[in-house]
Amino acid sequence: MLTSLLISVGAVSGISAFLALLMVIADATIGNYGEVKITINNDKELRVKGGKPLLGTLMEEEIFIPSACGGRGSCGLCKVKVIEGAGQYLPTELPWISEEEREQQVRLSCQIKVKNDMFIEIPEELFNVKEFDAKVAKIRDLTHDIKEVTLEVVDPPEIEMVAGQFVQLRIPEYELTDEPVYRAYSVASNPSDKKHVELEIRLVPNGIATTYVHNYLKEGDQVVFNGPYGDFYLRETEREIVCIAGGSGMAPIKSILLNMAERGIQRRVRYFFGARSKKDLFLVEEMRELEKQLPNFKFIPALSNPEPEDDWDGETGLITDVLDAHLESGENVEAYLCGSPGMIDACVKVLSENGVPEELIYYDKFG
Repeated sequence: MLTSLLISVGAVSGISAFLALLMVIADATIGNYGEVKITINNDKELRVKGGKPLLGTLMEEEIFIPSACGGRGSCGLCKVKVIEGAGQYLPTELPWISEEEREQQVRLSCQIKVKNDMFIEIPEELFNVKEFDAKVAKIRDLTHDIKEVTLEVVDPPEIEMVAGQFVQLRIPEYELTDEPVYRAYSVASNPSDKKHVELEIRLVPNGIATTYVHNYLKEGDQVVFNGPYGDFYLRETEREIVCIAGGSGMAPIKSILLNMAERGIQRRVRYFFGARSKKDLFLVEEMRELEKQLPNFKFIPALSNPEPEDDWDGETGLITDVLDAHLESGENVEAYLCGSPGMIDACVKVLSENGVPEELIYYDKFG
């Protein structure tokens, strides 16, 4: 009996070792695409080693394509035009690519591998995105599951950005990842402070990046990030502004409001912030201070499920219901939303039903 068991274990181990050897051989032969040429915007040429996803290949060449999910194919941000060399669309790309984008040969750069010479097109402004070395200047708890992380940029010594944009923070190898990964976070600080970048990072159970930030990152640590990215910024109009956010979606709205106060912009603003209970509500005092600086600004927090001990006398219910009750008309209104995809979709529906044109609804979704 014992002899049979040992023979079985030995056989399984032998098969496993043989399969592992086959994978190594395949990676060294079938997966070895040699040197590949990438032509960008018919102007810039790169000579790179083939076999890796386009997103990571470009990043190694210090060309940074925005990606909120770190290359997992779950955010749809890392779109580039691939005129030649990408092959057929993959099933993982199709949910994120519209028919119009398919006609324009738009692809998800995280999902396609560099196997052949490629001709691609990317926005010129991405060549201005930089990688920064920074130091963790401060970490503080905003709620039981959201930390405010302030980074002091070191090299380059300053960052130029617009209120509402985001950066990609690099998470080093540790027990949850065997390679560095990048995750996107909106900046909460006023862009006039070119020495600091403030992030609000919510803990996601088993999340590679958020677990690292909440359990391992310390003040004084050296970190790397790249950016800025994004077209979520305040439009220069005279329309009334409606802001809607939940959780760490507070970050870009806060940045926009701080910048408005500094620039003396006196447009009417109503900011609807949704939280589950009082323990999930934060930066209320800062928002009340902004109400003093911006006479036409009103902060409207709402709790969807307040606890008895919260002693809450403010708005209650889903943020969509609170928004619908306050929004008299969508005429001459533009909206700025940041939060989960479900919240964004529901709020877009309410805004549209109240007459806010969809082209005047700007948003950042995060998972």
